[in-house]
Amino acid sequence: MTKQRVAVLGSTGSIGVNTLDVLARHPERFEVFALTAASRVDEMLAQCARFKPAYAVMADEAAGRLLASRIKAEGISTRVLSGETALCEVAAHEATDVVMAAIVGAAGLAPCLAAARAGKRLLLANKEAIVVGGALFMDAVREGGALLLPIDSEHSAIFQCLPEDRSTWSQRIDHILLTSSGGPFRERDPATFSAVTPEQAVAHPNFAMGRKISVDSATMMNKALEVIEAKWLFDLAPEQVRVLIHPQQIVHSMVVCRDNSVLAQLGTPDMRVPIAYGLSFPERIESGAAALDFTKLTGLSFQSPDHLRYPGLALAWETLRGPAGSTAVLNAANEIAVAAFLDRRIRFDQIHAVNFSVLESISPRLSAAAPPAALEDLLALDERSRAVAEQCVQRLSLQAA
Repeated sequence: MTKQRVAVLGSTGSIGVNTLDVLARHPERFEVFALTAASRVDEMLAQCARFKPAYAVMADEAAGRLLASRIKAEGISTRVLSGETALCEVAAHEATDVVMAAIVGAAGLAPCLAAARAGKRLLLANKEAIVVGGALFMDAVREGGALLLPIDSEHSAIFQCLPEDRSTWSQRIDHILLTSSGGPFRERDPATFSAVTPEQAVAHPNFAMGRKISVDSATMMNKALEVIEAKWLFDLAPEQVRVLIHPQQIVHSMVVCRDNSVLAQLGTPDMRVPIAYGLSFPERIESGAAALDFTKLTGLSFQSPDHLRYPGLALAWETLRGPAGSTAVLNAANEIAVAAFLDRRIRFDQIHAVNFSVLESISPRLSAAAPPAALEDLLALDERSRAVAEQCVQRLSLQAA
């Protein structure tokens, strides 16, 4: 068997670390070709020492220089590159077979597009790439002949419930149900949300995730982004994507078919399962996840999300029905708002206020403009949205002072 050469974009994050764990279990099938990170030099050095990739890329140039000197001192043969151009180069490299796209935020869009246009097996854990990229991203996948495989546990679950022949999906699906844990504040009184601390918000009940994603889980903005992602991945109308709170996170999502039968994918909450499936599709390989023991399940519960508790969730459908580019605006605003909350510049309950305000400010201009037609258009829209969001954060900070 010829080994598949894998580029892991965002290798020091939780998805990247889990991907390397799965790859290490199957050295006969995979080899690590490239690793990328933002600025975590110590973690990247340790990964290079263990996996000995041909390339290591640091998005931060200063971190790249430091890593290069330490790689040289350790006598590791890995070549170190820096910057966004290098990220795109390893994603599209002729020697790369598989790309795990696990860079958090809009920063992952350009390398995802590069991998798509180069026709790679693209494992998409970076939901923001498709939320921001939308039709442009899906066109790149189709035109490049890439194989796009979802890694978010919910979208992987939907994918696993559907036949390999994608042309039959629209004939089978009535709607899909994305499940959510509800985050750490599922039972907390919303009237107390103004007192939520960053430490409380990042304490996800089931998964160990990065700080930004954990806050998104607490607000359920992660589910809003997943609704947008699902629309594009499965070519659905906005109303065909629905959300359920499922605290146990055993049922990872469901497909409701035209005949009202329901297909579901179940398992322990472990990201190595969708990662292993994406790496081996259409086969299945050992993931390292614990088996689901049905005799120990005390019950599975489901409920509709409370939109007073999670006001940002409704923005998913609003932006999907809005002018082209609206979902990119929402993503940019949310990244700024979450960062401001983690820096204690705004309150937890003001994250939604920032997102809503930015959409209200920019949407009229989107309605009057031509849809984004290139990466440069999306990046300009992203930059403009971040600037407006930062202004909103500053106003809220001054009001609180």
